[in-house]
Parts: sequence; structure tokens; C-alpha cells
Amino acid sequence: MTFLKIGAARQGFVVGACLAVMAILPMPSHAAAKIQHLVSPGGIEAWFVQDNTVPLVAMEFAMYGGAAQDPEGKAGVANMVASLIDEGSGDLDSRAFHEHLDRRAIELAFSATRDYFRGSLRMLKENKDEAFDLLRTSLTSPHFDSADVERIRAQLISGLKRETTNPGSLASRKFLEIAYGDHPYGQPSGGTLESVPAITIADMKDYVARVLTKEDLKIAVVGDIDAASLGALLDRTFGGLPAKSKLTPVADIAASKPPQRELIPLDVPQTVVTFGGPGIKRSDPDFMAAFVVNHILGGGSGSRLYREVREKRGLAYSVSDSLAWMDHSALFVGSTGTRADRAGETVDAITSEVQRMAKDGPTEQELDEAKSYLKGSRMLSLDTSAKLASALLQYQLDHLPIDYVERRNALVDAVTIDQAKHAARRLWGDGLLTVIVGRELQATARPVAVTIPLKAN
Repeated sequence: MTFLKIGAARQGFVVGACLAVMAILPMPSHAAAKIQHLVSPGGIEAWFVQDNTVPLVAMEFAMYGGAAQDPEGKAGVANMVASLIDEGSGDLDSRAFHEHLDRRAIELAFSATRDYFRGSLRMLKENKDEAFDLLRTSLTSPHFDSADVERIRAQLISGLKRETTNPGSLASRKFLEIAYGDHPYGQPSGGTLESVPAITIADMKDYVARVLTKEDLKIAVVGDIDAASLGALLDRTFGGLPAKSKLTPVADIAASKPPQRELIPLDVPQTVVTFGGPGIKRSDPDFMAAFVVNHILGGGSGSRLYREVREKRGLAYSVSDSLAWMDHSALFVGSTGTRADRAGETVDAITSEVQRMAKDGPTEQELDEAKSYLKGSRMLSLDTSAKLASALLQYQLDHLPIDYVERRNALVDAVTIDQAKHAARRLWGDGLLTVIVGRELQATARPVAVTIPLKAN
């Protein structure tokens, strides 16, 4: 299940050719690289890894205040800003702006998560000055020209219309609605067919003024650039932003308590099932144990759910779940798709396996195997500058120490069987919130479903 909608990333033919060549070069061990806490002359802070292996620079940044800052009745403002902020800025209209990106092989993208407005910048070393300058004008002087706004609005509305008949989209949206109700986390970050047409240019400019500031700005940079040059670029890019944000407070909230099950009738061949419930926040002492035991339950092709649902019963092609944490709440969320006539059996199999894990927890062998996989896979996942920059940004957003990359495997290893069992009881002891989108269930799904009429929302 996806919690963010990524704004359009533009890249030209040149960057594809360059990256194809670089893909054959030996890649550095990014995870072992020294992470510096850089402070620019103007006071802009960043986590920084200097790596001269290939002439690339990757930067990820975030500002607190994502879709949760959408005004009441205007869901989708943050998403529209992310989609439009690179549609012309400074002295460049939309076409000229993207021609500059393409000509210099610059990748620039924006997105809005529940809690953050995020940006991503990637370029060849020789193009860093122009790349950072284009980012600067996007943040400080976006145009929001009427023609561009209406073009992007039409694209977003078209996507929302498609979602009204997409089982996965319907299930995800209803799941969040059940979990969070009227809280900002329960609102669709991409907006609705009612809210997106009502968003004005003034709404977007107000969002930019309130959210795009230096307060709580987090930055991660990895690549072929020295600290002095990077500090000067950071000051030039972010130094002109307002010092303070003007955010609407967002309350902490626990997801709705399970068990609950709801059915959205939709005449499609494959039924989609989204399941989950309250999670464990990233700052919780039980988080690492929950992370490990959740991998055992639903973390891929070796998990219990995969084995029980796909391998033993052949009910689905895939099934998985993961932990999702925000600043003010946490969830675990899973999903699968299955034949309409076997949907009830699939839901029962998932529910039974979750109950078994909550009651008995994992075995010592499962725990050891999960630890081994999680330690190895994390190091492999940091094998490019872009991946490492993204990870370093997330560690900052999660308020983790700068040496977390080095400490993480020891924290995984330290999880005991008793801690894993305790985390399993916390996560799954109350059962599941389950949303089913498809035809009426067969009798095997014993709990009574609440039927929700399908609406275009």
C-alpha cells in the first residue's frame, strides 16, 4: 500500500545513456562510507557522504508538513503543489524549465507524504550548479500559471476517476478511512473528485508559504562533491526560504481497534483484500522486534503468509504486509489479490495465520533466518548514491543517530525470541482491520461483512 504520491520526474535521453554506462562501473560500498554532519556557512545542515567513484551527485530533502497540512475540504493541495512546483519558475516557463532539465540530464522530482514535502535531485557533477539553481527557483518562485494548473488538474482528476473502479485504490482508501476517520491521516493525500476541482492557485501559494521553509529542513547528499562546494550550493538553494513554518497542529492518533471487516461490492474477476491494524511507532522501544517479527509473518516469499496462502493453498500469486509509521501514528498493512470465488478462503487463511503468530510468536529458527536476511538485504539496498541519500534522509526524519547505518545490524541481532513474541502480541493480538473489494464472499468467510455502496470519491 502506498502512502505517497510522487510528482512527475523529468529526465531526458542523455541521463539514461549516462546511467547505462555507469551501471557497468564498479560500485562503491556506500553503506561503509563515512557520513559527515555538514553545516553550511549560512547554517544549513545536511548529512553528507563524499564519493568520487562516479561523477554523480544525489540529494534528498524534506520539509515537515505534507498532506496533513491540506486545508479542510481541500484534500490534494500538497499533491498538486508537488505536481506543479517544477512547471515553470523564475524566468523560465514550463517548457523552458523542462528543456533545461533534459538538456543537462538533471532528474528533479517532488512528492508529498502524510507528514513531509519531499524533493529529490540527481545530476552529473558538471551540471550541479544549474541543477541546484533550478531547484532553488522551484522552491522560491514557482509560477502556478493557470494553463499549467488546469493541465495538471485534468491529469489528476483523470487518475481519480480511474481509481473509482480500481479495486486496490478503493481498498487502500477505505482502509485509511476506517483506521483514521476524520483525522488528516484518513483523508486521501491525492485528493478526491470533489476536492481537487475546488483547489485554487491561492491555496497552493498559501501552502508554499506555510510549509516550504528552513524550519525542520532535512537534507542528505551523496556524491562527487566536496564539503565547501556543497555548503555554498546549499546556502544558495535553501538560504532564501522563510525561517519559520506556519503549520496547523496535527494530533497523535491510534488507528481504529480491530477486528473490523468491510466489503465494497465491485464486479471484477479478482478480489482485492487489504488488511492491517494499529502498528508500532518508530520511536517505540518495541519497534525493532516488531520489524523483525513482521518480516517473518509477511515480509516476502519466505514469509508465513506467503507459504500458507500461496504455496500451500494456491489462493494468490502474492501476499505480504509491512510496517508503516508516520509522525503521529503507525500501522501494519498488507494486501493480496485472489479469485473472486476463493476470496473468503483467502481471508480466513490470512486471519488464521495472524492469530497463530499473535498467540505463539515465531520459532527460534524463523527469528535467526529473519535476522540474517534483514542484515544482508539492508546493506545490499544501499549500493548506489541515490539509495544511500534516500536512506540517510529517512534516518533523519526518524530522529535516528548519524551512525545508525553502522549500528543497525547490531540492533537487529539483539532482538530476542521473547521480545519478538511480545511484539507479535502487540501487533496482532486484537485481530485485523480488513477491507475486501470484489464480489460477495462465499460462506467460508464466517464473520459478517458490512456492505458499503460503491461511490465515486
